[in-house]
Amino acid sequence: MGIGGSIFLIALGAILAFAVEADMGWLNLAVVGWVLMLAGVAGLIATLYFWNSRRRVVAAPVREERVVADRVVPVQDDRVVQEYREVRRPGPPA
Repeated sequence: MGIGGSIFLIALGAILAFAVEADMGWLNLAVVGWVLMLAGVAGLIATLYFWNSRRRVVAAPVREERVVADRVVPVQDDRVVQEYREVRRPGPPA
């Protein structure tokens, strides 16, 4: 039902139970108002319960640890060799 629908039912039920003074003969609007308020409260409790249970399932995020090897620097005759790379992106069409 959701929180909005539950609050709407509670408000509508309160209006019918406390504010409306109509005599429908076979239908008592005060009883209808109380029933709507109880349905709204039940829907609100059910919605909050399901929201809480959904949040509890997702616990702490899983941490994954990986060992990463250090980069190997190429060595030649006891000298460190540096690499230089030039990346050219395609230019505008001619």
